Amino acid sequence: MKRIFFIVLSGLWMINAVAQNKPAHPQTIHKMKLNAGIITKKLKETKDFYTHFLGFGVTFENEFYLLMHTPNKQAEISFLLPNHPTQQPLFQPTFGGKGVYLTIEVDDVDTIYQQLKAKGAVIKIDIRDEPWGDRHFAIEDPNGVGIDIVKHTPPQKN
Repeated sequence: MKRIFFIVLSGLWMINAVAQNKPAHPQTIHKMKLNAGIITKKLKETKDFYTHFLGFGVTFENEFYLLMHTPNKQAEISFLLPNHPTQQPLFQPTFGGKGVYLTIEVDDVDTIYQQLKAKGAVIKIDIRDEPWGDRHFAIEDPNGVGIDIVKHTPPQKN
């Protein structure tokens, strides 16, 4: 009888969890927010680039750290001066300028492409359609970070 009661109680608990759109396992799920960071000597050039070309805003800034956000405040990126005495050794070496890229998804990639060209941005990859369904182009920030500006589109049919 105890076993049947336990099975019924467990079933009710699972139904309740599903109904509340919660996981069936009582594990703690932690909220996470990603903030990529680049260690660079070029804080001023970086701030000028992201504000002028991409319309980013400044969330926080001091003499060694710059936190910026996208125009809609949905994402952030940070920049840190190298070898700053307040930082641990892991966060001191300067980024080497290769091997990092950002993807910015937009609604109207063609308009943004024209706007950036008009502002004098150096286009590293000209606007193009990819067979997997992206229309995009790329620019590069002052630190060597590639920025892929993309509109997801349906894949091309052959």
